Amino acid sequence: MQQPPPSIWHFPCTAAEQAALAGEQEVVGVGADLEPGTLLAAYSCGLFPMPAGRQLAWWSPDPRGVIPLDGLVVSRSLRRSCRRYEVSFDTAFEEVISSCASSRRPGGWIDRRIQSAYTRLAELGWAHSVEAWSPTGELAGGLYGVAVGGLFAGESMFHRYRDASKVALVALVGELRAGGGALLDVQWVTPHLASLGAVPVSRAQYLELLRSALSLPQLRLPAGD
Repeated sequence: MQQPPPSIWHFPCTAAEQAALAGEQEVVGVGADLEPGTLLAAYSCGLFPMPAGRQLAWWSPDPRGVIPLDGLVVSRSLRRSCRRYEVSFDTAFEEVISSCASSRRPGGWIDRRIQSAYTRLAELGWAHSVEAWSPTGELAGGLYGVAVGGLFAGESMFHRYRDASKVALVALVGELRAGGGALLDVQWVTPHLASLGAVPVSRAQYLELLRSALSLPQLRLPAGD
């Protein structure tokens, strides 16, 4: 893991600052860049980048979606699926993020600059992918995100075969629980994530959870082959 140069940008890190900037919206700022140091500074303040039209925007949802590490919902069918796929970590980051960015997916927001920035962050050891492989060796699904301290900030997930992305999530939660993780951020509580145990917390609550997570040692996920 390599520490990048610090960001030249300042991000608001308190709930009051973010609320003052966002108002009733969820965007607290636009612009800046996607350098590794900038991304890490943003995550450390509870922000993440996502394009808003042609602009690069920095988001702080209120409420925020998190999955409690002891609250993941694993159905019987999902348990069966977990036996069907082989799971790996950090063996196919570029393929995972490219699949998440597919133009065939509705509501796609991951553009080339996002792909490039997170691939660079992965090369430095801060961004990670979780892959679920079919019995025939195909990439069936997966997810990627950023780990800082005890935080894992999930960015996106995809599947080509049933339950494959969910299997990757189950494996991730298991590793976070075993490896000292404290906070799994999923940004928003969608119906899909709610079915897996995601719950909403206020911006202020999230930032408190984040501060506690950042005080922990850096997460160590299984090394890729």
